[in-house]
Amino acid sequence: MLTGLNDSEIISRVLNGDQQAYAGLVTRYQDYVFTLTLRMIKSREDAEEVAQDVFIKAYKYLADFRGASKFSTWLYTIVNNTCITLLRKKKLEIHSLDNEKVFEMADSKYSGFSANQVEQKSKLTMVHDAIAMLNPDDAEIITLFYKSEQTLDEIAAILGVEPNAAKVRLHRARIRLKEKMETYFAEEIKDLN
Repeated sequence: MLTGLNDSEIISRVLNGDQQAYAGLVTRYQDYVFTLTLRMIKSREDAEEVAQDVFIKAYKYLADFRGASKFSTWLYTIVNNTCITLLRKKKLEIHSLDNEKVFEMADSKYSGFSANQVEQKSKLTMVHDAIAMLNPDDAEIITLFYKSEQTLDEIAAILGVEPNAAKVRLHRARIRLKEKMETYFAEEIKDLN
């Protein structure tokens, strides 16, 4: 069907009236959008609803996509704004790990694993868990760089900062991620080496 076409070619078809071609973009990016949405929203049901809203908005404003960045970068901006809007509407309580009670909850959650449970945790789950412990800004930049494979220039555009500032933020986020990994997953890391 449209698998051989790149994003720009599909977008061009959609803008020229081939509405069915948009399904190709949805198929290509549905996992990407859902993963990003779930990382910000946390509730699977809300994340599914937001992911649908993202694709509706992307379709509605597809003519605004200028191609100056990758389509995934443009789509990420819609994901981010849609998630923030939902969080503001719901006024969900956001907890900082600087808060002692939250830190104690996180600490107790990861301190009581038996040896068998630790061995069964995959590397990927371990990294996801460590990312979830980061503050939202650090988790966002780590996700953008490693999972979404955005360049530093694209991340800078998404975050509205200079590329050097994005590079510094990514560096600091990596350090904090390493600290989380060493604090909460020291045994697993030792077993991997």
